[in-house]
Amino acid sequence: MEKTFLKKIFAQAVSNISPDLVYYLEFDIPKNPDHGDLSCNIAMRLARVLKKSPRDIAQDIIGNLKYNSDDIENIEIAGAGFINISFSKNFYCKLFDTVRLEGSRFGKSSIGTGKRVNVEYVSANPTGMLHLGHGRNAVIGDSISNLYDWAGYEVTREYYFNNAGNQMNNLGASIYARYMQMTSPSFPFPEDGYHGDYIKLIAGEIRQEFGDSLESGSDENMTRIRKFGEKWCFKNINATLEKMNIYQDEYYNEDSLYSSGKIDELLSGFKSRNISYEKDGAVWMRLTELGLENDRVIVKSNGEPTYRLPDMAYHIEKFKRGYDLIVDVFGADHIATIPDVLAAVDFMGYDKEKVKVLIYQFVTLSENGVQVKMSKRTGKSYTLDQLLDELGGDVVRFFLLNRSISTHLEFDLGLAKEQSDKNPVFYLQYAHTRICSVIDKANEKNISIAEHCNYHLLTNDKETALIKQLLRFPNVLSIATEKHEPHIVADYLRTCASAYHKFYQNCRILSNDLDLTNSRLHLANMTKYVLSNGLNILGINAPLRM
Repeated sequence: MEKTFLKKIFAQAVSNISPDLVYYLEFDIPKNPDHGDLSCNIAMRLARVLKKSPRDIAQDIIGNLKYNSDDIENIEIAGAGFINISFSKNFYCKLFDTVRLEGSRFGKSSIGTGKRVNVEYVSANPTGMLHLGHGRNAVIGDSISNLYDWAGYEVTREYYFNNAGNQMNNLGASIYARYMQMTSPSFPFPEDGYHGDYIKLIAGEIRQEFGDSLESGSDENMTRIRKFGEKWCFKNINATLEKMNIYQDEYYNEDSLYSSGKIDELLSGFKSRNISYEKDGAVWMRLTELGLENDRVIVKSNGEPTYRLPDMAYHIEKFKRGYDLIVDVFGADHIATIPDVLAAVDFMGYDKEKVKVLIYQFVTLSENGVQVKMSKRTGKSYTLDQLLDELGGDVVRFFLLNRSISTHLEFDLGLAKEQSDKNPVFYLQYAHTRICSVIDKANEKNISIAEHCNYHLLTNDKETALIKQLLRFPNVLSIATEKHEPHIVADYLRTCASAYHKFYQNCRILSNDLDLTNSRLHLANMTKYVLSNGLNILGINAPLRM
């Protein structure tokens, strides 16, 4: 909000100096608070064009600025030509009085109104349980979807899966082997089967429901076993996601691309455009002609498509469904296939710039500085479900969102178990409940938050610091959405909660001065909205009490 104000008066000042200049105005928060509230490097950007020293240009800009002296406390030139701006407390109080009227909608924008975005995440095939890496994928995708929703987009949260092919046959064979081992312990287990304990659970449920009626291993019985396993896995996948407050809108089956003829249609399109060719019985795509380093096989010599081909068809279908923006959340193991898929999308006439691929790095688990192995061969292991059952969805979500998606994430199990403000989740939730408690106490004293607020009373340094933090919320959401980085919201909320705790400790909210009490209650209530809104975007509960 401060930036909007400054851009207007700075643009006019630069126009007064040189009306035809083309430039970009950017304002940053200085790392050192003594350097002001915002800083601008426009003078250095214009130095080459205007052929003057940055400091002289900065002085010209300042000389042409027109503003109310009650709003800006100080403007000075620093270093090579930075312009540092310090706002008055009165300015922040006035801004606070405008944003408090937005209440629970504070932070929402209309930038995406009329635009549709598809966010694909999780997308685990129904062959097993979700692991910690899937968990990171899920909370990143869900939080980014929430950010887009807050920016006014129409959001589709999508899950892409494959319930056909060799992996599903392996699932069925694995379950069948465990099913048979219940009566014939020496029955062989497939070499490439799934070894997780969940396979035994599925086999046990099949034995309980069907008895020995499926032991023949006929095609019909194997299909029944495979379908039972698929349904069991999906049920448990969704149950795990629900523990993290994740619900998706669309489930897109890869197999439908084959049954609907979309794969054959795409292959025909490649062939008719001479972008594919046959070699050694396989179908290759001429990716080198599209600017990539190597051609790739898209159909093996045995007639089985490689995973690139359905991915290409799937993304083209997303475009056909009318999305303005397509966001994919993938693990680092997908990085090699992305250029091939985008090249095909581009070749078929779709704007690949509308596809944003987010690659997140792997997760490790540690406790007391020691890495916890996620392996059943060790004495201690954790699945995503076990973590959720032990820590709760709020804690798991926050810790999986606690770093940039492009960096390796170390999940600190010891800190996550802390039931104190050392745990950042509890720290944020405690700030929210502390505000709720203050408002409850006010109600008990028959003090309700009045419709109007005398914002001029909020001049304490801790009040001003808190107001500054609250006003940054819309900009934080904008940056987090643009960069697809939910951790930016998490970092901001911690700073905001810290500012509130300092305000609470230094400013008596409930006092005999009813005007001051009302103004501080408004400030506390606005903080509650910001914390609640931010936590909801991250998919974390904002409790009324703890």
